[in-house]
Parts: sequence; C-alpha cells; structure tokens
Amino acid sequence: MKRYKNKRKNYITKILFIIFLIALLSLIINIYMSIDIKNYSNATEIKIDENINEEEKNNDEKNKIVDNIDIVTRCIVGISKLQSKGITAYLQGGADELELGTGILVSEDGYILTNQHIVGNKYSKCYITLYDGREFKANVLWSDEDIDLAILKIDARGLESVILGDSNNIRVGENVYAIGNPVGFEFQRTVTSGIISGLNRTVKIDNEKEKTYMEGLIQTDAPINVGNSGGPLINEKGEVIGINSIKIESAEGIGFAIPINMAKTIINTIIQNGEFEQVNLGILAYDKEAILYTDTTLKIDNGLYVVQVIYDSPAEKAGIKEKDIITHIDGNEIKSINDLREYMYTKKPGDIVKLDIIRKNKTENVEIKLEKKS
Repeated sequence: MKRYKNKRKNYITKILFIIFLIALLSLIINIYMSIDIKNYSNATEIKIDENINEEEKNNDEKNKIVDNIDIVTRCIVGISKLQSKGITAYLQGGADELELGTGILVSEDGYILTNQHIVGNKYSKCYITLYDGREFKANVLWSDEDIDLAILKIDARGLESVILGDSNNIRVGENVYAIGNPVGFEFQRTVTSGIISGLNRTVKIDNEKEKTYMEGLIQTDAPINVGNSGGPLINEKGEVIGINSIKIESAEGIGFAIPINMAKTIINTIIQNGEFEQVNLGILAYDKEAILYTDTTLKIDNGLYVVQVIYDSPAEKAGIKEKDIITHIDGNEIKSINDLREYMYTKKPGDIVKLDIIRKNKTENVEIKLEKKS
C-alpha cells in the first residue's frame, strides 16, 4: 500500500511539473509575442511617420518652387514698340501686330534685360508695362545683335528684381520654367515647365541679307511662343539661368535661351556706371559645335576656329589669320565662343590681351590691343 502511494505521489508530481513547464512556456511565448507586437507596432508607427514626413517634405519643396516662381512673375514686364491705350489694346492685337515681347527687372531702380530683336538698337524707345499695370517709356542703353540681348531703363524706384543664377553650373535634365507674355498680352506672365534638353547649341538664322549663327545656347523643351522672347528661363530656386530667345517652328518642344552669364558683367557695369563700352576683337570664329555648320570636313577638339578676320580690326593688326585656332586668352582655356565673349566683356578699350593660337600645328602667342566696338 505504501509503495502504491509513493508511486501515485510521483505520478502527481510529474503531472504538476509538466503543467508548470507548459505554464512557463506559455508565459514565455506571451512575453515574446507582446514584445514582437510592440516592436511591430513601433516599426509601423515609425514607417507611417517617415511616410508622412516624406510627404510633408515633398509638399514643402513643391510650395517653395511655386513661391519662387511667383516672386519671378512679379519681376516680368511687358514690352511693346507701340504705345498702348490700356490693356484693351493688348487684347485686341497680337504679339506680332504690336511688336510685343517680355523683359525682366534686374534692379530695383528700373534696369530691364530683354532681347535685342524686340527693342532694336541702342537709343531706341519702347514702352514697358509692369506687374501692377503701370506703364513707362524706356530707353535702350545697350544692345548687341550678335548675342540678341539688350538693356533698357525706366524711371522708377523700389521695384522687385530677379536673382541671376550661374549658367555655367547647369546640367542636362534639370527642371526649368519659362515665363513670358506669349501670343499677346492677354496671356501675360504665362509659366511653362520643362527640362534642360541640351547645352552649347548652335542655331542657324536665315536673315534677308545673310545666314548667321547663334552659338552657345541652352536648349529646353519648356514651351515658348511669340511674345515669350526676352523672358527668363529659371531653375527651381527661382534663379534666372537664361533669356528665352528663339524656337524651332517646325518642331515641338525645341526652344533656346541665351545663357545668363553672357549678360551679368554687362548688367553690373551699366548699373554701376550707366554705360558699357564693348570692345572689339575683329574676328568671326566658331567652336567645335558650330564649325560643323560651315565645314563638315573640319574637326577641332577645343578652341575657336577663325573663319574671318575683319579688315583693319585689332585682330588683323596683331597678325591673326584665317584658320588659326584660338586655345587660350590670358592663360584662360577657351572651349566655346561663350568663354571668349564672357571674358571679353570684362575688358575695356585699350586693354591688351594675349592669345595662344595654333597655326599649322604650331603654337604661337599673339598680343592684341582692344578697341571700342563701333
């Protein structure tokens, strides 16, 4: 009997021990699941927070871009060669009929940048309409047909003005926005968007007199139309990187802007001194992108190929010849026509520059005394 009781006691002990193990295992599982659920919950919350933060960040970036565009639109002016009689006159006529275009305020005291083909040569007159509807008569202070830019002045103060960016620091694929007065003034300050499609483009211009070329242009697919000329091409920061100039009429989404760096030195000089004395080198030269338009057999890696030397010009007096290749100016490498132009805009009549040229596969140095461009 005693042996039976001991056996039964051992059996009950084993059962209790098994129940204890099951309970302990169950407790461990519950604790683990609780921790796992909590971690999952926390991870989910973090993920949701990250998504919300990312969405808020994207919205903030979009709003900032829109705010930047809004600031620039207030710096856009309408330009007409004919004096209007209020907005009605603009609505009744088109951009061609009224010779309309676009310009941008580059200073608070009324300096305006636009295209030369809109306002004409120096000393010409035109009429300006501001964002708030005020109208002014403007004088053309400087104009250059070769690069299709001009600077005007109106008698005004306290105006909003644009921020000029760096057109040497842009890349193909960047988002850009074009702002202007297309077709007629009823669509004033139209904003279109696109990307930078190409850099350092050359476009052939067929004039009545001769064929000319515009070089070093920014290509964009942001839609532009008649009347957009002279308006800004801006980046997402609201900085002006180019001035819209021409488009390919036979194709969609191919427009061109003049790099803003071409005008920055000129703008600053005119604002400070009231005028800009442009120097003359006296050559017609093409870079490796443009030379293909004139002679497909010619190939140059870098520099500018001289195709014409103007009679009695500083270049001719210094001994520059046709077929010379200009590689450097004052030690600065010349890769495109814009490199040469931007550097020349920093010079004054009477300054001496040194050119490194390649002539018949030999490198030579030439000094040129610059003269004022007539």
